[in-house]
Amino acid sequence: MRKTSIYLLTVLSLGIASIGSAQTNKSQTNKKMEKMETNFKEEQKKVYGTIEKMVNAFHKKDIPGVLATYEDNAIVMFEPQKPVSGKENLKMAFTQFCGMNPIFIFSGHEVYISGDIATHIAPWTMTGQMPDGTKIEQSGLSIAVLRKQADGTWLMIQDNPNGQFLMNK
Repeated sequence: MRKTSIYLLTVLSLGIASIGSAQTNKSQTNKKMEKMETNFKEEQKKVYGTIEKMVNAFHKKDIPGVLATYEDNAIVMFEPQKPVSGKENLKMAFTQFCGMNPIFIFSGHEVYISGDIATHIAPWTMTGQMPDGTKIEQSGLSIAVLRKQADGTWLMIQDNPNGQFLMNK
């Protein structure tokens, strides 16, 4: 159960870094993010904007706002090789995270677009605290696939914060 909870925490790695960094790293992280964002083309900025929207909603504990960044049939790899889908299942998992207040820090963001499909890649580190007070430290590689919607916005269709899994076997 505890291992599952730790894996569940990692799902938020997709966006929490630049906005939820620890105070000592916040200005350095923000400078890196600002530089990267200025290098993004317009559509890349829109994709990254979806990631930021998810993070902002999470920090406000706005679970409907978090879910609004995913397509209805999206999958999230809360644990390696175990995709979870369905808004209710995702809602339960994200709700659980809100009480743990994990802090994620990205060391960069890459966004690649081909037609109406985009990939967002971001290495991350996370610190958090389990309900029993146990501190958690993890790192990984977040890989998210997004699809451009008819209105020009981008929504996640696949979210895998454990993209490094096969390398660690």
